[in-house]
This record gives sequence, C-alpha cells and structure tokens, in this order.
Amino acid sequence: MAEIQEKDTGRQVNVDLNIVPFIDLMSVLVIFLLITAVWTQVSMIQIGSSMYGKRTSDEPVDIPPQADIPFRVDVRADGYRVVVGRESQRIEKVEGEYDLSGLLRELRRVKELYPEKVDAVITVEDELPYKTLIWGMDSLLAAGFPQISVATGGVQ
Repeated sequence: MAEIQEKDTGRQVNVDLNIVPFIDLMSVLVIFLLITAVWTQVSMIQIGSSMYGKRTSDEPVDIPPQADIPFRVDVRADGYRVVVGRESQRIEKVEGEYDLSGLLRELRRVKELYPEKVDAVITVEDELPYKTLIWGMDSLLAAGFPQISVATGGVQ
C-alpha cells in the first residue's frame, strides 16, 4: 500500500492497486491461446485404429491391396456424396430428410466391390448439425467400415 500526501489538504491518501483481475484476464487469454493453437494443426481426426499408425515391432505390415483407393462420404446440405476413387455418387434428400437407407445401400455396394477395404473418411459442411455427422458414421459402421476418419475443414 502506497501512501501519497496531498499538497492542498495535508492529508495522506491510501492508494491500493488491485492487480488480481488483470492476472485473471491474462491467465484466461493464455489458456485460450494454447487451446486454439493446438486445434489449428489438426487436419484429420482418427476414429479407431489405423493401419498407417506407428508400428510397435520391426516386422513388416501387410497392407490390404485396395487400401490406397480413396473412399470418402461427404455430408452436404442437399444430401450425401459417396466418392470412391474418381467415381462420385450423389444421394439426394427425400422429402427434406437425409436418405439414410439410400446411403446404406450405396455403402454396401462399395463394400461388395472392395471387400478388403475397412477405412473411410467422412466430411461434413460446417453449417450442418452434429447429428448429421453421427448418422453418416453410423451408416459407415453398419456397412462394414470400422476405421472412420473425420476430416476437418468442410466438404471439398
């Protein structure tokens, strides 16, 4: 506590500077900076295990023969788009609702064409509710694709 003497009255004025709110503000800003800095580096979130992850032993890894074929499900405002390699199939909404049975039929067709394929990537437009992503992931699991990756950055 600092004491300052006023020149006119001769009384002393007690000045107490409270820096606790400033420290609180700085700690919140630092935490916010750390959290946002981490999420700017994420380009894909892995759900489940991945065959491309780190190996725990020196033995060679058997990669399925069709693992290099890109397979993606895009959740869009107008419906779904299933992309396999260079082929793209659109599944439109039916009466304003997502056609989950149509998506499941298409995913099962992809599974019949590529039975060894177990991985898939799903993307969703930023404006859509979270449940649309979950519906797409559930359909992928039901069709036999347990290794699902969620790509951030929206639909391409």
